[in-house]
Amino acid sequence: MPTSPSDVRADRADNVLALARLASRRGAVRDMLGWLTRRTGGQAVLVGDTGRVLAGPGGEHDPAVARPAADAAVELHRRGAPSAVLSGGGGPPVHLIALDTDPSTYLAVIGPDDPHCGMLLADAARTLALCWRLEQAERARRRIESAEEHSREAVLHLLMVGSVPAAQRIAGALRPALPAVVQMYVIECPHPRRREIARRIDREAGGAAWIVPCPVRPNHVLALVPPETTGPAAEVSDDPHPPLPESLDLLIVRLVPECRVGVSAAVGLRDTPTAYEQAIHALAVARNAPERRAGFGGDVDVTVLAGPEGYLWASELLAPCLRYVPARRADPGPQELLGTLGSWLSFGGAASRHLKIHRNTLAARMRHLDELLGVEVSRSLAAQSAAWLALRLHTAPQAAAARAQAPPGPTATLDAVLGTPAAGTWARAQLRPLEEARPTAGLETVRTWLCADARLPAAAAALGISLPGARKRLTRAEDVLGRSLLTAPSAKYELWLAMRALGSL
Repeated sequence: MPTSPSDVRADRADNVLALARLASRRGAVRDMLGWLTRRTGGQAVLVGDTGRVLAGPGGEHDPAVARPAADAAVELHRRGAPSAVLSGGGGPPVHLIALDTDPSTYLAVIGPDDPHCGMLLADAARTLALCWRLEQAERARRRIESAEEHSREAVLHLLMVGSVPAAQRIAGALRPALPAVVQMYVIECPHPRRREIARRIDREAGGAAWIVPCPVRPNHVLALVPPETTGPAAEVSDDPHPPLPESLDLLIVRLVPECRVGVSAAVGLRDTPTAYEQAIHALAVARNAPERRAGFGGDVDVTVLAGPEGYLWASELLAPCLRYVPARRADPGPQELLGTLGSWLSFGGAASRHLKIHRNTLAARMRHLDELLGVEVSRSLAAQSAAWLALRLHTAPQAAAARAQAPPGPTATLDAVLGTPAAGTWARAQLRPLEEARPTAGLETVRTWLCADARLPAAAAALGISLPGARKRLTRAEDVLGRSLLTAPSAKYELWLAMRALGSL
């Protein structure tokens, strides 16, 4: 230990320099407390005014060892003193000094063997207080960011289940307000960079986009964007024909080459679920497109399939679920079960993340739905396709009026619904791209896959090709159709219905 005044001054300067170096590191408070522990020979901790130990050397502390510091901090706070050396009950002395923080926080060293500990703590307190405030501010920022992210996710969930007024109320408080007409962007990007990319898109869109990291797909970012939104306008120049502002999707793929972007058509806000499906289908094309982005160019409106009889058929199919009365209040009711069915048909096992329930809870609900509907929705593609169509028709805006106009008579069957001229026209339009494609991306590959209940290994075996070969053929079919097949939401239900309508299945 230094003895002369000059040695003390030199040692003090070295200590201040060492603390300054530690303050520049990530996890500075933990490292500084570890350095003080080694430097003083006692244990250094941060203690709140209630006696709670807030931090220790190396990020950890022994509660039993830190107990004297906790008691001493409570006593010092009671006295209102800025610093003291306290001991009680024959325990080791505790050196304390108050940091310039709110609420009050104390730097304590238990049982030091450095005679200049008081001076060292006084020098350390200034730097440590600044680092502690910075770490607390960063924790608060992360909490606020997490809360806002969850609130935005809740808005998206409300839109996806049709609760538009509730979504608008929450969005109005968070900003920006939800536009009446939107386009959905699904941006596929590396998961570790998802939040960074979301912030960049928000900045480039001028705050007009409603951006949410996808709760189901960890490498997707979702953005609800007003149709007229573009990137930053071109710089002012004397050119009489300046370039048009760059569209947001082109801007994204230019700024972040790792991204792939699928863009929906412009739809009303209540049609957000349709926009999401369209954007997923467009993303399937964008994955293999040289420009790394694609807009949706198809049609997923299946309400053209049904007149009044079709809407009545949908209600009859879903009637056991609609009439279901749960045995306990905590059990899911009809609407929650239908929501589970819709989510599972869209996302499969990933619906547990969409619905925020445990995967075992999801499996139990699906078994319950199998029993209620009397078909194995969880296993059979035929049952899934029928349930998917029934849900679409049941929730269509014109469904109630159409059911009221349905003539009395026997309940229509699915084959009767698919046997109308309108259904035939729709089915031929769905399958025409496959019929016109090369054989390896044609109709037979997709038909075999659908006959295998959309299970790739069984389809590969039936085709007599390898699993990667079958996947490659279906990927080509995605490009031809402009629709997603292998990634949920999938066009498999529409294709199954189209083939059934034309008698191909």
